[in-house]
Amino acid sequence: MARTAGIVVIGDEILSGKFADENAAFLIRELRQLGVDLRRITVIPDELDDIADTVARFAARFDLVFTSGGVGPTHDDVTIAGIAQGFGVAVHRHPELEAKVRGYWGAALADANLRLADVPEGAELVYGSDPTWPVPAFRNIYILPGVPALFRRKFAAIADRFRAAPITIARVFASADEGVLAPSLDAVVAAFADVKLGSYPRFDEREFKVILTLEGHDAARVSAAWAALVERLGALVVKTEAPAAAG
Repeated sequence: MARTAGIVVIGDEILSGKFADENAAFLIRELRQLGVDLRRITVIPDELDDIADTVARFAARFDLVFTSGGVGPTHDDVTIAGIAQGFGVAVHRHPELEAKVRGYWGAALADANLRLADVPEGAELVYGSDPTWPVPAFRNIYILPGVPALFRRKFAAIADRFRAAPITIARVFASADEGVLAPSLDAVVAAFADVKLGSYPRFDEREFKVILTLEGHDAARVSAAWAALVERLGALVVKTEAPAAAG
């Protein structure tokens, strides 16, 4: 069974609209290509109690949790403290990270920069392909920065850690309304419960009215469901896209 994931985006600046979130959109694509089933995304403010409650709930519900934002040297960077609070542990200054922070800034080090070495007690450092700056991981929670360029770089360094069986997806383009298609969709869903079947109306297309997608981790089952749907719809099928790995 594929692993599930949740994303917690942390930042007043996202909720206020001062900055548009880029990290969740990036991670949606990456997790799909890795074969991880993303189940939930939430955006919350820089508030200790909210972070503590949300991350703990996500960690209990999903196999993997990725946080974005709230890690840094300023007063509103409270993600580490929030995660620690949510699990009843202390904030710990990791000696390995502290050495890296001191080495990076050298004589220009400000005391506040040492907060970059703080992690929830018991966290591990995950390096992946980056031998310099690791990603702190606490239990099943991976703590990533909010700056989009850093977020992408850090996730890319550890992405192979999450790779699973790829998702296979197929599409069918139909010329009828959803109400006409519904009995056929119900029949395929009943026969292939392990394949996700999605129905998406389109009102600006002349050639077709609905895009139907079938996806799952078992390529053979997706192919069988796709063939069954095409057969049931018959002349209502405008065109198809054969099963292939999602990319």
